[in-house]
Order: sequence, then structure tokens, then C-alpha cells
Amino acid sequence: MTPLAKLISISSIFLGTTITITSNHWMTAWIGLEINTLSIIPLISKSHHPRAIEATTKYFLVQAAASALLLFSGMINAWHTGQWDITQLSYPPSCILLTTAIAIKLGLTPFHFWFPEVLQGSSFTTALLLSTVMKLPPTTILLITSHSLNPTLLTSMSIMSIALGGWMGLNQTQTRKIMAFSSISHIGWMTIIITHSPELTLLAFYIYILMTASIFLSMSTANTVNLPTLMTSWTKTPMLSTALMLTLLSLAGLPPLTGFLPKWLIIQELIEQELATVATIISLLSLLSLFFYLRLAYCSTITLPPNPSNKMKQWSTKTSTNTLIPMLTSLSISLLPLTPMMLTTT
Repeated sequence: MTPLAKLISISSIFLGTTITITSNHWMTAWIGLEINTLSIIPLISKSHHPRAIEATTKYFLVQAAASALLLFSGMINAWHTGQWDITQLSYPPSCILLTTAIAIKLGLTPFHFWFPEVLQGSSFTTALLLSTVMKLPPTTILLITSHSLNPTLLTSMSIMSIALGGWMGLNQTQTRKIMAFSSISHIGWMTIIITHSPELTLLAFYIYILMTASIFLSMSTANTVNLPTLMTSWTKTPMLSTALMLTLLSLAGLPPLTGFLPKWLIIQELIEQELATVATIISLLSLLSLFFYLRLAYCSTITLPPNPSNKMKQWSTKTSTNTLIPMLTSLSISLLPLTPMMLTTT
């Protein structure tokens, strides 16, 4: 893929994202989503590998169906209310259709089937875009229309996403698939609180982007595509492996790291909304995700391959490392002291 084509694709992704998150009209929001979909397709298929072509085809078909549902939802709402404004969503069938469309785009259960396969067929950089930037426009639409959506439906889908993201991640050995199920679980955490506190959803999404970007960049630099290669990364790049371990523990939500902050605030808000049962269920389900995060952290820093030829002199700190990784890792593990400020703003 030529640098010019890559520049055009990435620029179009940010253009489509900007159009969607700044629009109040259903048609312009749909146009932004379509620009996003068409822009990421060349990045997914750039390797011309059969798995990449398969991932591209799955992504295009799923996203096209979701965009059609979203536009159909807006048209039905406009037909009955005379309003094309996104904030004026009030017709119940339109709300159900919109929830389905956004769930497909985000990969919420039971519409998650495409996401792990697409991430597995993509490069680490493209997988990072799919897990972060491409989720921003649908999340924005969900935030704008959160007052009109069915809380029971969203809560059910969120609990299923947290459960499935943790359960399916247990049996994976490919790092990109593990990160895909991690993303499904985190999207469940964000969606479960969106009707009660959209600000917390936005906070959780920002912190999720921060931690996921750090992990994907670290894995891309060390080229760790599965658990065996992850186990050998410690002998080659110990500093990078240490950063990866800390970020994984933060993504798991362990205190006193940054990832504990959104889960703590979400559980606290659910209890204040008299949803203690829901808070208990998602807290217990998060233990499933914690297991495979700990397994990844263990493989990245503690486990060495059973090979007597490994020597400490092979360690090197001169490996070319993306300058963003130290900054993102620092933010991923040290933002918890800002909690009092977060509480006053939310």
C-alpha cells in the first residue's frame, strides 16, 4: 500500500468520524459512517492474504447492514414525527432499530460474531483503529440518543457482552482475538451505564482508548501475535514487556492502576441508581476477563520458554520503540489519583 493511499485512507477515517460526531441530522451521520467504513477497508485488505480478504468481506457486509438499519431507523422516525434531528428520536420501533444497528457496529452481544474474526485478519495498526477510532462515531450516536433508548434492553446486552467477552477470551491463544473479546467486554461496561450517566460512558471510553492503544502499539513493536511469541518477548525487549504487563493489569481493572477508575465509578453509579444486583453480576463476570489478562501478563514477563540457551546477555534496551508507548503506558497506570477531580466533574 503506497504512502499516499494510506494517508488518504487515514484522513478519510478522521473526516468520517468528525462528520458523524458533529452532525445532528440522520443523513449526515449516515454519510460519516459510510465514509468510515469505505476508508478502513483498504487498510484491512492491504496484505492481500486470504484471511485479510475474508476479514474485509465480513466487515463490509456487517457494517453495510448496520448502516442500512440506522438509516431506516431515522427514516421511520422522520415519517412519524416529521423530525430528522437525531436528538428527536421518540418512535419506539425506531429506538429498537437504532439500538440494533449501533450494537452491530460496536460488536455488542449478540451481534459480536464479526469482530474477533476481523481483528484476527488485520494488522496490529488496523486492529487498533478498529478497536478505538472506529467505535467513536457509533458511541457518539448512542450517547446523543441515550435518553430515548430502552434501559432494560441495553442492560441485558451489556451483561451478555461482559459475560461473553470474558468467557470466550479464556480459550484464545491469538493476542488479537483476546483483545477483540476484551473490547467486547469493555463496550459492555460502557453501555450498561449510558442511560444513567453518559459522562461515565465517555470517561470509560477515553480510558479504554488510552490503554488499548498502549497495548496494541507494544504488541506491534514486539510482533507478539500469539502466546508463544509473547513468552519469548521478555528475553528480547524486557522494558517493553514490563510496560505491556502493567498496561494489561490496568486494562483488567486492578487497583491502583488507571483501569480501576471507570469500573469503580460505574459500579458506584449503578448502586446509587438502586441497581446493586446488576453491579454485583458485572463485578463477578469481570473475574473471567481478569483471568486471561493475568495470563497475558504472566506470559509477557514471568514465563520464559524452556530453552537453556536463553541468556541474560541477550537482553537489549536498544530496540526501536514507538515514542508513544512510554507516554501511553504512564497514563494507563497513573491516572487514579485524579479520581476526586473526576467525581466533581461528573
